Amino acid sequence: MNATEAQRIRRQDYTPPPFLVDLVELEIDFRDGEVLVDSRLHLRRNPAVAAAGPLQLDGHGLQTISLTLDGRALGAADYQCSDTTLTIAAPPDALVLATRVRIDADHNGSLSGLYRSANGYCTQCEAQGFRRITWFPDRPDIMSTYVVTLRAERSSLPVLLANGNPVGSGDEGPDRHWARWHDPFPKPCYLFALVAARLDVLRDRFSTASGRLVELAVFVEPGKLDQCAHAMDALKRSMRWDEEVFGLECDLDHYMIVAVGDFNMGAMENKGLNIFNTKYVLARTDTATDGDYQNIDRVVAHEYFHNWTGNRVTCRDWFQLSLKEGLTVFRDQEFGADMHSRAVTRIRDVRALRATQFPEDAGPMAHPVRPDSYIEINNFYTSTVYEKGAEVVRMIRTLIGRDAFRRGMDLYFRRHDGQAVTCDDFVAAMADAAGVDLRQFMLWYDHAGTPHLRASGEHDAVRQRYLLRLSQSRPTASTPAPAFHIPVAIGLVGADGRDLPLYLAGEGDVPERGQTTRILSLTAGEQQFVFEGVPAPPLPSLLRDFSAPVILDREWLDGELSFLLAHDSDPFNRWEAGQRLASRLILGAAADIAAGRAPDWPADFADALRQVLLHAGSDPAFAAEVLTLPGEATLAEEMAVVDPDALHTARNALRLFLAERLQDSFLHGYESLAAAGPYQATPAAVGRRALRNLCLGYLGELATDAMHTLAMRQFASADNMSDQFAALAVLAQHDCGQRRQALATFHERWQSEALVIDKWLAVQASSRLPETLAIVEGLLAHPSFDLHNPNKVYSLLNSFGNNHVRFHAADGAGYRFLARQIAGIDRFNPQVAARLTRRFDRWRRFDAQRQAYARSALSELQAGSDLSPDVREVVGRALA
Repeated sequence: MNATEAQRIRRQDYTPPPFLVDLVELEIDFRDGEVLVDSRLHLRRNPAVAAAGPLQLDGHGLQTISLTLDGRALGAADYQCSDTTLTIAAPPDALVLATRVRIDADHNGSLSGLYRSANGYCTQCEAQGFRRITWFPDRPDIMSTYVVTLRAERSSLPVLLANGNPVGSGDEGPDRHWARWHDPFPKPCYLFALVAARLDVLRDRFSTASGRLVELAVFVEPGKLDQCAHAMDALKRSMRWDEEVFGLECDLDHYMIVAVGDFNMGAMENKGLNIFNTKYVLARTDTATDGDYQNIDRVVAHEYFHNWTGNRVTCRDWFQLSLKEGLTVFRDQEFGADMHSRAVTRIRDVRALRATQFPEDAGPMAHPVRPDSYIEINNFYTSTVYEKGAEVVRMIRTLIGRDAFRRGMDLYFRRHDGQAVTCDDFVAAMADAAGVDLRQFMLWYDHAGTPHLRASGEHDAVRQRYLLRLSQSRPTASTPAPAFHIPVAIGLVGADGRDLPLYLAGEGDVPERGQTTRILSLTAGEQQFVFEGVPAPPLPSLLRDFSAPVILDREWLDGELSFLLAHDSDPFNRWEAGQRLASRLILGAAADIAAGRAPDWPADFADALRQVLLHAGSDPAFAAEVLTLPGEATLAEEMAVVDPDALHTARNALRLFLAERLQDSFLHGYESLAAAGPYQATPAAVGRRALRNLCLGYLGELATDAMHTLAMRQFASADNMSDQFAALAVLAQHDCGQRRQALATFHERWQSEALVIDKWLAVQASSRLPETLAIVEGLLAHPSFDLHNPNKVYSLLNSFGNNHVRFHAADGAGYRFLARQIAGIDRFNPQVAARLTRRFDRWRRFDAQRQAYARSALSELQAGSDLSPDVREVVGRALA
């Protein structure tokens, strides 16, 4: 067994902790150049563990000053201490262990544990950051109550926050103060948080359904109070929604959000003290797009919803990560659908799933929703755990119904409040509440790969029946795969474009009045379903609302797809029909281009989209989604050997064809959708802006001076960031004077707004211009770029890695460039470096020459002697 495999943690090896920690008392003293942490752990042997054993604590980067056990100082012979473990060989069954350590938070570039940010200090302890603060058994199944005292200079660190409720504060000498916080709810150490900083605060109150008042606070860097009102509003809407939909009320007297500019993740649900990346808090109409506002809604809701699905009930071990993340993503998706357009929210969520999770399921980092093993847990905060995990929860609700799902949630909390549990416990609560057997459904948690669903049908005119055949397979499975339990939502669309009532033969059932969608349970490799009372051949509308995360294989005719695009009552499947038509055209054209043939675009596709534009008034946001072509990375998954140049050329050629064919319609849409007054953030106004800016994007494909001038006019006159940035994004695709002018003007105006500059970096890294790599290389040295700031790294380097045609350049320059940056970042922030390395996941899908370049870049990375476990695991799996 090699050293890497020796580090592998396996789910099957789980054992309960030998010691529990009932109470954690922390005193954290911020001094010039150092932080002193005094810890008193009240421990006892776990009664669930029969055998007596040593006490072992985890640590990382701790300078141990003293150790006492029940008040007695421990000598060198009483314990063993390494860089990562502290072991007491024969501890008593109950004890109080006190430690004092010194940590260097000022130079903690990993942004894990306790570290310095721009305005002070903060923490990030998930997944294993608490061990960077003090010696502790750092695992999620040890739940403790915390009393935390913070001490610091008032002038430099006036705000002192920790989890729970404030129980005391005061002065202690010249310019020194302290604050004490008590969290009455037991929690795992990964939910611990503190903040010691100079911050401004927006305060508010929320009255719960039971009449309790909860003090709310959003803390932001000085001078940013005018950008946090929306986050506060989103928090209050989230709290009310959770009460109304799930009956879940805030349990603390204080609920706080702190926005930090240096943060590896999007946000963190620490109990009562959520720490956020500034990009998911700060927003003003002139600095944030409509998409930013919607993202803030979702992320604020996500972290608040974790208070119950993640905090009050947490995961037993990190293999159960989707227990909290998949469930909470599902909850924030439902919140987003209720706050905005349900149809558009679903489409966007599925678009993101296909762009990230489907390739992950087919790539080297493929893993089940509940992984079997890991080397570095930070590498498994993935789209599979989060987004596919959410789809698994959604399928449970689809199968058992909304009422039973709510009963299941109630039962889950009654059984497990205050516990660390497993995915099995969650599904068991759902099964018991609904009175159904979900044992077969559990396969979704334990098997990797995206199932393929094949569908075909026959109409029997004599018996007026329609026979639907469904079968399933998993091509990526290494061994014969058992059949999943797949919910297939289906409708039958008649020749007049109307849905037919659905009667399943042999069941003698009568559908509810107006019921035109049924949920079929596919539980075998192949099944047949017969519908009665079907007088003429229907067109099946399959997987309505994307009822399961599968790939649907059916040989659609172009006319069938056009018919569904025009008539399907299910918004998702109307959009899906358009996407399938566009994908077919682009992939066919890419093959033609690769073979040296000119593509031939059908006029009827443009005519169908013209109709979408003409009838967009009722739901312009939905029309914008229909008119958006599939992305290159999603399309690439359908190619046997990916040709990024041909694919890029084909997609852009279709956009140009549509722009030329529908120029008048796009111009009319652009002009008619102009706002009549000042900016509004209503869903209707957001939808109109989305469609108007999509029209501008298509018109930009004409690449005429008139169209560049049109985009520049919008850029200069926009009263909101949505319109200004949309115009900049159009100009960024073209080598013209207006592009250079707009980029320079944008930077000059917004150089003091870090999040807006992130957009400036991203729009250049995402450009299709041939010189994009050179531009990105130049931006590395720009004063507005900071390699140590994750937001800047993601904006520039991750955006370039997602630039399909430029990252996968035929000469391998994109691969070499990103690999060099990963190696440099890995020296101080392995989490960010590992996430960047994931851009190489699909390198084997390309031609031999590109594969050789990618393999060389990855091999050079792997050869680095100081490579972190985070990056080494990703690279090793990519090269395996």
